[in-house]
Amino acid sequence: MPASLSERSEHFPQRFKDAMGEVIIGQQQVLELLVTALLCDGHVLLTGVPGLAKTMLVRCLAGLFQLSSNRIQCTPDLMPSDISGIEVLEETVARERHFRFIPGPVFTNLLLADEINRTSPRTQAALLQAMQERQVTVAGKTHTLNRPFIVFATQNPIDSEGTYPLPEAQLDRFLFNIEIAYPEFDEEVQIAQLELSAYSNETPAIFDPEMLETLHSSAMSVPIAPSLVKAIVTVVRQSRPQESSLPEVQRFVEWGAGVRASQYLVRAARAHAFLKGDAAVRLEHVSAVAAAVLRHRIIPNFVAEAEGWTSERIVARLLAHLPTLA
Repeated sequence: MPASLSERSEHFPQRFKDAMGEVIIGQQQVLELLVTALLCDGHVLLTGVPGLAKTMLVRCLAGLFQLSSNRIQCTPDLMPSDISGIEVLEETVARERHFRFIPGPVFTNLLLADEINRTSPRTQAALLQAMQERQVTVAGKTHTLNRPFIVFATQNPIDSEGTYPLPEAQLDRFLFNIEIAYPEFDEEVQIAQLELSAYSNETPAIFDPEMLETLHSSAMSVPIAPSLVKAIVTVVRQSRPQESSLPEVQRFVEWGAGVRASQYLVRAARAHAFLKGDAAVRLEHVSAVAAAVLRHRIIPNFVAEAEGWTSERIVARLLAHLPTLA
């Protein structure tokens, strides 16, 4: 591995953790997955109850890399134009009329879509082109978004009244579905002792967008053995009931993961190996990111719900099968 790549692998993760640790207490695994997604240029769905610093995590990432960020509070009356922007008719002093495009909040580097499952399917669909193609079309004109452009969407799993579950087509656009749990006891004690009036959530800007692009290129160049790629593809195909040899998948899965899951697993494993300073992708790197990649791409059927088999449990069964393939 080149010396420059080795040096970045050694110093970047620690500098990142130190900077985020000044603002965020705990959630180390979540932080690791977030920076992995940033290196992959992939979108993230954050699932957790209110009060777990999901919004603060995204703001800290933007400040750390000196990236622009916008926040959308998703509500049932949010319109697609509230996200992408609108064209307005203006009249000059000389009474000449022309249309001017007013960009929406989607024109940023990091877009936080807060409680995305509270807005209507029509507005949710407005994010599809932006997330996949990094561009939006307004009044027949295509506008290219900033690079990088990453969507961090949050959803509340315990409140289903007045919500619209995300369709599978949109869920598949997210690289990760990260479940944020409550902090440990000692961490919650530290949080409880914080003086809110004196607490600052300002993150030091120790990186820049140019460095992020370099880190992204370096992470995606980490080699992965063809045998490990085949093992990844085999596990993804094993999640499909029509192809799987696992009895649990055949009985409890309605739809398995698609082709994009294989692509994202390879990309995320490369980024994770880069963060750990390893010269090549190994099995443990795949295992570290597999649950976040797969949990929202496997749809259990009614039998699974009746017998307590969640997508998380099915993913764990698939991952137990992974070492025999690698």
